[in-house]
Amino acid sequence: MPQPESTGLQDRAADDQYAGSVRAGLDALDTPVNSAQGSLLRRIVGKVLPPIAAIVLLVLVWQLLWAAAFWPEFKLPAPVDVWSQIWQLVTTGKILELFWVSVHRAVIGFAISLLIAVPLGLAIANITVVRRGIGPLVSGLQSLPSVAWVPAAILWFGLNDRAIYWVVLLGAVPSIANGLVSGLDQVPPILPRVGKALGAGRLGGIRYILLPAALPGFLGGLKQGWAFSWRSLMAAELIATSPDLGEGLGQYLHNGMSLSDISMVFAGVLLIFVVGVGIELLVFRPLENSVLRARGLTRAS
Repeated sequence: MPQPESTGLQDRAADDQYAGSVRAGLDALDTPVNSAQGSLLRRIVGKVLPPIAAIVLLVLVWQLLWAAAFWPEFKLPAPVDVWSQIWQLVTTGKILELFWVSVHRAVIGFAISLLIAVPLGLAIANITVVRRGIGPLVSGLQSLPSVAWVPAAILWFGLNDRAIYWVVLLGAVPSIANGLVSGLDQVPPILPRVGKALGAGRLGGIRYILLPAALPGFLGGLKQGWAFSWRSLMAAELIATSPDLGEGLGQYLHNGMSLSDISMVFAGVLLIFVVGVGIELLVFRPLENSVLRARGLTRAS
């Protein structure tokens, strides 16, 4: 009599062991691959070496083109001349002034744009009448080059910071709002229904369900909004030049054009490029990676 009971216990244990192995296998399939595996040196080299190699190759091609003299000196400067301009800005401390004037304007303009664009995007995504009436206008503003607003902004506000911020807002707000709308449109309809069934109100559903679910698409809109705000700012600083505005990167670039100093122009372009890449790597890339990892997506590096 004890033998069948023992056999049943063994069979049950075997079944439990098999089910446990199946769950472990499924968990292994769902578990993201740990990108941190491998030596620290190898990971650092894998991340740092490719961009450095690309920069070295670009400078080498640039030097070869300059040495071949395909274009005159006033059209294509030598890399060392451009570096001399940048190094002069560094040694005199002027580079800090250029960065501060431009970057703090871009950050303030982007923050104001965010405060305007988020309610606007929520209204477009959730209210049909607003989507039909304002949605096409916002998309049209996004496709309109923000530099076209600079003359009107100068006539409206004069040569001051208000004109520059106006141009930045018109460049960034449509991109951020459309990015939020795109992210909200990709949220599965079942999620708001479940939230409503669990007692979430209008504001609670937006805060705890819609916005978190739309975050990956919204981050794309934020990145594009920053790019548009930075471009709009440079366009405004290039055109709206005045001693009262201070000298930012756009003003520095304009001064190089006025002086017909091509090395100064190239230095200004490189500094503008450095700020754009720096904001992407220091702010948006880590934020995007953290959001993707929280959702089990580890392809970003």
